[in-house]
Amino acid sequence: MHHRQLGKSGIQVSEIGFGAWAIGGDAWGPVEDSASLSAMERALDLGVTFIDTADVYGNGHSETLVAQILKGRRDQIIVATKGGLMGHHRDPQQEPVYDRPEKIVAAFEASLHRLGTEYIDVYFDHIWWNNPRETEAFLTAFAQLKQAGRVRAVGVSTDDFAYVQQFNQGGTLDVVQLDYSLLNRKAEQAILPYCLEHGIGVVVRGPLSKGMLTGKFSSETQFPEGDVRHTWPQEAWYQTQLDQMEQLRVLSSADRSLGQLALQFVLNHPAVSVAIPGGKTPEQVEQNARASTRPLLTEQDIRQIEHVTPGAWG
Repeated sequence: MHHRQLGKSGIQVSEIGFGAWAIGGDAWGPVEDSASLSAMERALDLGVTFIDTADVYGNGHSETLVAQILKGRRDQIIVATKGGLMGHHRDPQQEPVYDRPEKIVAAFEASLHRLGTEYIDVYFDHIWWNNPRETEAFLTAFAQLKQAGRVRAVGVSTDDFAYVQQFNQGGTLDVVQLDYSLLNRKAEQAILPYCLEHGIGVVVRGPLSKGMLTGKFSSETQFPEGDVRHTWPQEAWYQTQLDQMEQLRVLSSADRSLGQLALQFVLNHPAVSVAIPGGKTPEQVEQNARASTRPLLTEQDIRQIEHVTPGAWG
């Protein structure tokens, strides 16, 4: 497993992390806690040191599972969690919920309790839209938590470039979490170059595009009720992306799956610190970890990718 610096934070992370949204059990179909714990254990065995969760994943359940993995080896694992969506109405037109620093600190304390730890390595604002009152409240709370030594680095989870700039006022933003993949290259236009220029670490969520980039879906695939992908087969873009997967499949081989190619693609961008694919089983984790190889992409790989999903390398 290769490791990278998380921007200017001074924190070193495995370039493949563990995304713990799915193990919350409320958005990605059925999942057994025993399998989730085995998946995280296997990830650690394979050199993964970065686990990303959030208070809202399974209404705190994901954090409580991560807590079991932390026991006895807290100093070996970099833990990131997020606050700001728990109990939020998610409507930017209504009055904000996290409009005072003390509310954010309270959410942080609740996460700390569920995780069973005395500090958090990376704490993210999980609100992706910019309400000035909430933004200022987070900035104030972040400063307080860092000064108290309870947080090592702070960040924001968003795909809004203007919001990233707002959060970096005074150069205090350490990390950005964003959506980036072979099927969504918008971050190349502004956010990734900005983060590279300002020494801001980048955590990539959605590197497998919610499983689409594993190449295991088809026009006949049906997703269960309660799965965030339930309506995908009825969407117009679904077949388009399936066609793109077939064009990219020529780059896969016995030594590299389509999913591993997708992970290598995001890791190939110089601004990226760590990709956080989800994993509900040890087998999925093993597939993800195998993407940490060298070379990541060849010139032939890049030419084919640009042909199928052209982007704006920055």
